Amino acid sequence: MKLNKQIHQWLNSHRAEGIALLTQLVQTESTQGNEAQAQKIVLHELKKLGLEIDMWEPDGQRLKQHSFFASPRTNFSGSPNLVGVLKGSGGGRSIILNGHIDVVPSGELEQWEQAPFSAHINEGRLYGRGATDMKGGNVALILAMKALQALNIQLKGDVIFESVIEEESGGAGTLAAIVRGYKADAALIPEPTNMKIFPKQQGSMWFRLHIKGRSAHGGTRYQGVCAIEKSLLVLNHIKELEKKRNERITDILYHDIPIPVPINIGKIEGGEWPSSVADLVKVEGRMGVAPDEPLEVAKEEMKKWLVQLEKVDPWFIKHPVKLEWFGARWLPGAIDINHPLMTILARNYEEVIQKSPVIEASPWGTDGGLLSSVGETPTIVFGPGVTEKAHYPNEYIDLDRVFETAEIIALTLIDWCEEKEQL
Repeated sequence: MKLNKQIHQWLNSHRAEGIALLTQLVQTESTQGNEAQAQKIVLHELKKLGLEIDMWEPDGQRLKQHSFFASPRTNFSGSPNLVGVLKGSGGGRSIILNGHIDVVPSGELEQWEQAPFSAHINEGRLYGRGATDMKGGNVALILAMKALQALNIQLKGDVIFESVIEEESGGAGTLAAIVRGYKADAALIPEPTNMKIFPKQQGSMWFRLHIKGRSAHGGTRYQGVCAIEKSLLVLNHIKELEKKRNERITDILYHDIPIPVPINIGKIEGGEWPSSVADLVKVEGRMGVAPDEPLEVAKEEMKKWLVQLEKVDPWFIKHPVKLEWFGARWLPGAIDINHPLMTILARNYEEVIQKSPVIEASPWGTDGGLLSSVGETPTIVFGPGVTEKAHYPNEYIDLDRVFETAEIIALTLIDWCEEKEQL
């Protein structure tokens, strides 16, 4: 029997086992600071596989010194990183399989039809926070390794499985793994791509704007300058910057993405009293960064663009908008479209799915930017999750996609790392 059929049959016969693992992980709430229990579940699976285990709590103070560190915290006590290495026999290419265990908060419970961490299954879909982003992808990685071991397939190259924390807050977990010395010839991240292959991914940065006005009594508001009204001018100005930046992007991989690198306004607060003219508005947002664009270049463009507000309204000449960068950021990343791993992955996708894969650029950032730029490990993003359901209420994943992804990854590991010849 052909190897691909053996892998398919093994995954099919162990479907219940894979679903049970995903159910257990989704039922374990692993929001920031609460990742330990979910990591214990993953640890148990890695031990059963006989992998070389490395589990540690990142040193936040040390990471803080790194130029690409981004996290709202520096104390990672109770939030362990976990790496398991499937050692190869030697002579093959190595690969990192990177997945994050942290999930975003569930949000307003009234928007969920079932409890966010129930992991209930209906019509082939498993629902719950983290199902699609990205525990379904993580389970696909584990199933791929299990299938190879069960079929006694030994690889020449090392497979480095990483279950990391902090991806949702800027990638401190993956950065910690890089600093610890984990690198490979290539990497694969099964983020929720709808089974599309992403060789490129945008980066992003959080920013905060301080927009000034002049306070006055609400009864004589005409004697003041309303910062809320001025903020509307600023927001429209930023929308023009977004348009300008996206008009420059002609990469065919962004053809079906309406706004390749959005500038999103996510938070506005201003004023202190209903009967007073607001004298300060704070705006917080996220600036998308193109795959080939340095973060500092994007920052400088935003800075210069805000200076041009003087031409929009003379108020900004003496009261310029203050810009600061804070919080999370994700490095952009890219792998050559003709990289050997791209060729191998696309071929195995076609073998399993029986059609050519869709190849696009990622509409959001991942830890792939850190792996490729800091870890010098070329990275592809490809996974079973539903892109549009990540961070949404009633998040779900199609279970069939999890097993298809596991099959594609198993075949890819064989082709990339090479199978040791049986004596």
